[in-house]
Amino acid sequence: MLKIGIPRGLIYYDYHPLWKTFLEELGAEVVVSPPTTKAILRQGVKAAESEFCLPVKLYYGHALSLRGMVDKLFIPRVVSVEKRAYTCPKLLGLPDMIRAVDDAPPIWSPVIDFTKGKRQFYSSVYEVGKTLTNDSLSIFRAYLKAVNEYKRFQARLKAGIPRHQAIESQLSQRSDGKSEGPLRIGLVGHDYIISDSYVTMNLSQRLEKLGASLLTADTVPRRIINREASTLPKSLFWTYEKDIIGAAFHWLKKGLADGIIYVLAFACGPDSLIQTLLEYEAKKMGKMPLMSIVIDEHSGEAGLITRIEAFVEMLMRAKKRSLVEA
Repeated sequence: MLKIGIPRGLIYYDYHPLWKTFLEELGAEVVVSPPTTKAILRQGVKAAESEFCLPVKLYYGHALSLRGMVDKLFIPRVVSVEKRAYTCPKLLGLPDMIRAVDDAPPIWSPVIDFTKGKRQFYSSVYEVGKTLTNDSLSIFRAYLKAVNEYKRFQARLKAGIPRHQAIESQLSQRSDGKSEGPLRIGLVGHDYIISDSYVTMNLSQRLEKLGASLLTADTVPRRIINREASTLPKSLFWTYEKDIIGAAFHWLKKGLADGIIYVLAFACGPDSLIQTLLEYEAKKMGKMPLMSIVIDEHSGEAGLITRIEAFVEMLMRAKKRSLVEA
């Protein structure tokens, strides 16, 4: 049985249920790297170029943690996941970057590019399946099952289940997307950042303990995200940044949150641009506080705790004052 390794980073948090189901249905054994640890981060920082952003450095660490455990690493070259939009350059070049590392496992890198139409996508799916079996019908059945599992994953996200829990199908967790906290805080950022509790130093849990009910982009319908993102003077051609802008603009305009926290990675160009756009929009509307948290491998827990406690305290006072004035 072929052992396929999947690093727990970047678009793992978007498509793992799809990939895992498809590969396992065709007889492969899927091995996922463990959750992020200090050792994994240190290994990634050592192997990656210093100017890379934190998520890429982490991905290096996760990929290298699978050495000796798998026959191949599954690292698709994800160019585009929708028409007229692209992913970040780091996703386009990811297979080549990991392949250049000494002692890295062999890499399997099918191309996913929706700008070339669905026909090219189905061709890539078939090429992946053909590596595991020559039975075209089995490939088709595995693909259908994978798509159905992916739809169930998306439904769990829409129900408010945190992404890392939805991947593992932990349906026993709260699924209504609400908590009893008096504050509503919109939490936005790339899924591979805010879903990694080690990188964010348990930010979500800390906010909930401070009395916040968290809103995430996963619960905002796609049509609303597209509509809000289209209000920009120029269309964004990065898919994942569009998700951040669309959700945050929706909360700002509808007043659905008491405040917004944007978590971004140091040295990420698209993140820096989105930060400017969000801060400008929030300042222009002037009715919802927005705090940006920039993280890298040197970020400290003490500084994070101080900032979020101060932010939550400010929101609490503002809410109490508005209730008194009402």
